[in-house]
Amino acid sequence: MLAQTLRELDISKLPAYQKRKFVPGDAKLTDPKVVTKLYQNLIERDINSTAELEKFLLDRSELDAAIDQTGSVIYIRMTCQTDDKQAAEAYTHFTKEIFPVVHSISDRLDRKFLESEEKYPLEKGRYKVYRRAVRSDIDLFTEDNIPLQTEERLLSQEYQTISGAMTVNFKGEEKTLPEMTKLLEEPDRSLRESAWRAISSRRLADAEKLDMLFDKMLSVRIQIAKNAGYANYRDYKFKERYRFDYTPEDCKNYHDAVKRTVVPILGQIMDRRAEQMGLESLRPWDMQVDEKGRASLKPFNNVEEYINGLSKIFGSVDSELQVQFDEMNKLGLLDLASRKGKAPGGYQCTLQEVRKPFIFTNAVGSNHDVCTLAHEGGHAFHAIASVDDPLQFYRHAPTEFCEVASMSMELFCMPYLTVFYNEDDTKRSVVNQLERTVKLLVSVAMIDSFQHWIYENPNHTGRERAEQWLKIYGRFSGKFEDWSGLEKEKESAWHRILHIFQIPFYYIEYGIAQLGALGLWQQFKEDKSKAICNYKKALSLGGSRPLPELFEAAGLKFDFTGKTIEPLLEEVARELGL
Repeated sequence: MLAQTLRELDISKLPAYQKRKFVPGDAKLTDPKVVTKLYQNLIERDINSTAELEKFLLDRSELDAAIDQTGSVIYIRMTCQTDDKQAAEAYTHFTKEIFPVVHSISDRLDRKFLESEEKYPLEKGRYKVYRRAVRSDIDLFTEDNIPLQTEERLLSQEYQTISGAMTVNFKGEEKTLPEMTKLLEEPDRSLRESAWRAISSRRLADAEKLDMLFDKMLSVRIQIAKNAGYANYRDYKFKERYRFDYTPEDCKNYHDAVKRTVVPILGQIMDRRAEQMGLESLRPWDMQVDEKGRASLKPFNNVEEYINGLSKIFGSVDSELQVQFDEMNKLGLLDLASRKGKAPGGYQCTLQEVRKPFIFTNAVGSNHDVCTLAHEGGHAFHAIASVDDPLQFYRHAPTEFCEVASMSMELFCMPYLTVFYNEDDTKRSVVNQLERTVKLLVSVAMIDSFQHWIYENPNHTGRERAEQWLKIYGRFSGKFEDWSGLEKEKESAWHRILHIFQIPFYYIEYGIAQLGALGLWQQFKEDKSKAICNYKKALSLGGSRPLPELFEAAGLKFDFTGKTIEPLLEEVARELGL
């Protein structure tokens, strides 16, 4: 039987990518003294040539990868079972004891690298992206922020714990929120409403707790920005996320372009939905059900069917991808089923030393689960494609392109959903996917706009934050749903967006990447072989090129203005028959 989580898997049994050359094989990387000594070795090393500088970088990369993997395994175990006390304590220990050591010493290593490179210059093209990021990290670093960043991580863990503990007793059975969400696809409207109200009631029970948690996060983040010399956290975060190729103003122009170009298409989708359902207005529990009253799509009954089905679909896209996915399954690097105590959402996490991807989802047998695994599979294929770069930093692309890898895979998989469905249901799933694409572009504008407001107005109250959320929601989606009598549920709806809590300012990436994915989808429809070739070529570059060059390698232009949005959305609208 395959291990279902990394709690049951011995990492040492995973095949090593290569033998360690610098880090001792038995080094205990959860011991701050051991970690400090290893980094101190690098700090004290003499560098007297270009070759020695490159060796310094490779040894640092090996150590960073080993520690990163140690932290990743601890994080995975914690999210796989948030109510596991031992796993939670291990995560807290690593966050409090190891993260501060690494963060502090990393700054000294960055400075050593730049000082050494002045004497022994490295090849400009190869190290351009790395050099730029190092300079940015040095500019942001201050010792005063280390305890604050540790506190922020622990607050993020608290969000995971609160969310993971949310269950509902529905019709005599305890269900997780992902299991409850599946009921929102049921044709019985009264059942959907009951399920939606049960979910919302459970979320409201923790609404005050989550608001207070966010206030703590906000306070910590504001102080982090001040300590680093920034007027606001937004500007600090843009630099920390290496956003060298676009500005906050570009993001706001995206918001405006979406309002002008995409929101009207979403309006057509919603008008058609209401008409087909025979409703004067749509309520929140009418948004996920099939508009023609057909039973919800049920692609699989168990995790084995889920895995086997996606394996076949990936094989239809490209045989090499199927081999890669099957190896992940064989090695037990998938934790896919929803269960009590499991953190919400889905993610892919690369184990940097063995250079293998791990995928986490909360599958309950829905069509959405198929899209989620296709998405996370795209991330996994990205990690595998860039596996051979010796620098750990280059084995991860900018997020804006990481999401191109995942979102493109969702679209590439659409023609092959017959693995799970008959022809009619395949068409239904494709329509759902394209409609979700439109909704996502709008959601990105809405959530990114909200985050800009939060950090541009750091002294706001909780009441003002709720009112601003309602205002922004009204601008982008207010005409499409009737929330009468659900005012409290509506004003706290942003609580379910884990990115706002855990990964601030991570959302515009989805909009940028979705446009790139739509561009690759157009290529795929015209010439599948060429599209897959471009996709693999760009993925293989990892993070070794600037963002515009990664898009160019995929045959795309890095642009998220109305000029790019309009023709792509016209194509989506045609496919949807609007």
